[in-house]
Amino acid sequence: MDYQKFYNSSIDNPEEFWKTQSQNLDWFKQPNTILSKDKHDYYQWFADGQLNLSYLCIDKHINDGFGDQNAIIYDSPVTNTKKHITFNQLHKEVSKLAGGLQALGLSKGDTCIIYMPMIPQAIYAMLACARIGVTHSVVFGGFAPHELAIRIDDCKPKAVITASHGIEINRIIPYKPFVDEAIKQTNSKPEKVIVFDREQDVEIPKKPYDVDYKTLLENSDSIDAIPLEATHPSYILYTSGTTGKPKGIIRDTGGYATALKFSMKHVYGVEEGDVYWAASDVGWVVGHSYIVYGPLLNRNTTILFEGKPIKTPDASTFWRVISEHNVKVMFTAPTAIRAIKKEDPEGDLIKNHDLSCLKYQFLAGERCDVATLHWTEQKLKVPVIDHWWQTESGWPMLANMVGVQLQDVKPGSASLPVCGYDIQILNEEGQEVEAGVEGLVTAKLPLPPGTLLNLWENPQRFKSGYLERFPGYYFSGDGGYKDEDGYVFITGRVDDIINVAGHRLSTAEMEEIVASNTSVAECAVFGVHCEIKGQKPLGLVVLKSGATTDYEAIQTEIIKDVRKEIGAVASFKDVLVVNRLPKTRSGKILRKLLRNIADEQQFNIPSTIDDIAIIDEIKSVYQTHHIGIH
Repeated sequence: MDYQKFYNSSIDNPEEFWKTQSQNLDWFKQPNTILSKDKHDYYQWFADGQLNLSYLCIDKHINDGFGDQNAIIYDSPVTNTKKHITFNQLHKEVSKLAGGLQALGLSKGDTCIIYMPMIPQAIYAMLACARIGVTHSVVFGGFAPHELAIRIDDCKPKAVITASHGIEINRIIPYKPFVDEAIKQTNSKPEKVIVFDREQDVEIPKKPYDVDYKTLLENSDSIDAIPLEATHPSYILYTSGTTGKPKGIIRDTGGYATALKFSMKHVYGVEEGDVYWAASDVGWVVGHSYIVYGPLLNRNTTILFEGKPIKTPDASTFWRVISEHNVKVMFTAPTAIRAIKKEDPEGDLIKNHDLSCLKYQFLAGERCDVATLHWTEQKLKVPVIDHWWQTESGWPMLANMVGVQLQDVKPGSASLPVCGYDIQILNEEGQEVEAGVEGLVTAKLPLPPGTLLNLWENPQRFKSGYLERFPGYYFSGDGGYKDEDGYVFITGRVDDIINVAGHRLSTAEMEEIVASNTSVAECAVFGVHCEIKGQKPLGLVVLKSGATTDYEAIQTEIIKDVRKEIGAVASFKDVLVVNRLPKTRSGKILRKLLRNIADEQQFNIPSTIDDIAIIDEIKSVYQTHHIGIH
């Protein structure tokens, strides 16, 4: 198939294109209205159609005679567990859990938070919610109670589904105590907390609102999936906002199912029955789209991996999983590859495994540097595809669409626009820029199916954040440029969001926590280059007059505060004390300048700076603490 012709057809006649793709799904009621607008005057897809994600991921395949195919392979090096779960077994677990949720009073239109480690019950919970029209919100298990509390107050769940604990290398994450602490902090109290006990001698604090997961299943009836409108919100997924308050991205049902089915075949090049592995977490968008819904919709066997790329037990674990489970296509973040490369620079551990089953290696979640791309290509000897998308889009926006036509790989580029995405690079005035000129990455409306429907209970923030800056376009928040062949190069965020190992985090939120320390007069937190994680946060603080000169104690306290409020996921480990911060004459802190100095990039000294001598002071502090020595 010719990529350009196929892509053009999606842009020139989107309704016809996506109507054809939607016919690959088993609808309860086929849609007649393909593209329309909602009450907020925003585009929506397949408004009069009815379907159910849980039915499409499970029941359809059983009805087609594939009940004994493996739906999930659970591989947990941290517990030394491997488990194969067929579609028949998945159906039993999900339909009974859905019956249990219904018996507890949850029904279509309610919300439910899922706060779980990478265990099969996390997937069961997502699919059980989808089965009865309960909008789920999975919160990443690495988030601290404060972050969980913010999300509970925003989406007001009727229930929380959690586990006794999570298991990391050499430590236990106390999930249930974290949930209890979060509920203490909230105004909106969930009625029930359903607790899956992992039974590993970890004590679970008991509360009146607790419901035992296993007992609930034993006493519940299996129930069928209910028909849902295509525009029904399947889930809310929170992403960092520049205000420090997370944004609840709403995903629909019909457009999402259509886009994911399309992407499995055309972007990732997998057919029904293939084994597919996205090494992410169900708390992130990659986990939603490509551990759970995408592969199961397409009747792929999906790998659920509870471990790390290194130290579980070593840097060969990814290659062991690919070889042992016959993985055809794998998707991970460049951070994971960099961690493996650091431990095994020559790739010697790869030679111990037969990777002949692997056809493509996909990378995303952050920009892939050229060295990592080349190392992966050389060691795996398969096409390595860097691609780009966002929590908001739900599925790839830029990619080498290997299921359509494998294009040349250009290091540093996330390749070409995916069908349905009319990607344009605009300047601040909203005009298209020439090839090679950096600008702001946008997509012309309407966006294709599967992208965000709105922000949870905040349509005004949705419009102001994504649509108002360039009328007629979706603004991605990223900068970038196109080359003369139309390949797009993403250069990074243009707001205060940083990307730490594929996790989008708000430096404004970290800054707020740092500023609350009683010794701090003012501060700046910004992202700097990190060899392994891509970016990491760096905090600069100016202390109040008369504050203690025990800088180490202050630094330790600040780091502990950020970890407590946001969680270990922030990777906030560097705080430097400075005499003053560079500012404009109007008082704005020059964070971009601070970042550029730290990253040893060329920079122009802004003409608006209030005191040029401060630059040498900052450089001196960086050098003393070895910041910028890569």
